[in-house]
Amino acid sequence: MKDAHGSPDRPGTPTPDAQDARAGEAVQGRVRWRKFAALAVPGFAATAALAVALAQGALAASFAVSGQQFKVGAGHLEGIGFAQYGGFDKNKRNQLLPVAVTAIKNATIHNLCQSVVTTLPLVGDITLNLTAGKGDKPVEAENLFLDATHMAGDALFEDVEIGRDASTLNKGPTSAQGLQDAFGQQARKITIDNVQQVAWATNAGKFKLSGLSMDVKLGKHECF
Repeated sequence: MKDAHGSPDRPGTPTPDAQDARAGEAVQGRVRWRKFAALAVPGFAATAALAVALAQGALAASFAVSGQQFKVGAGHLEGIGFAQYGGFDKNKRNQLLPVAVTAIKNATIHNLCQSVVTTLPLVGDITLNLTAGKGDKPVEAENLFLDATHMAGDALFEDVEIGRDASTLNKGPTSAQGLQDAFGQQARKITIDNVQQVAWATNAGKFKLSGLSMDVKLGKHECF
């Protein structure tokens, strides 16, 4: 057959209708890939950020933290071998949560209080409250790590170094170092009165809770 100009059709040459159909298919294909990228890229970015944090040792807690922060209060804390630096905790959804890591080789804590509030449908607020270290029997901890988002109190540092590269800290527990070039501080001894912390996690090689008491109550009954 000949075309409109009198030239014979070439075998295998697609007709205009076929070309339009293929163009439509190509456009549809591009739309699908764009949708895929829009959904996948944030996930890839989060995975990449987590991989970088893992590779650089920025993750603080060695476990996936819960979705609830808790409060820690104490009347008096004394620590030998103190270090503090920035890091990240990770939850079950692989979200990175920025924290200030407080690490102490050996600590004694008087009048410790820990509380966490859970809100449930139809029930409302429920508070889990833990106390220990009253009187002349303080809480004792070795290689203590607190991953906090807030800290307050009256602090005294002895032989302190502020602004040291976090990767070179050497007065706290053996593994208490942060990222290279990041801010860090350390001291031979630390004393804090009226401690108030909001935290995602606590780690300790040893945690002796003398006079431990735990209560669960309806309503909010936090340490502070």
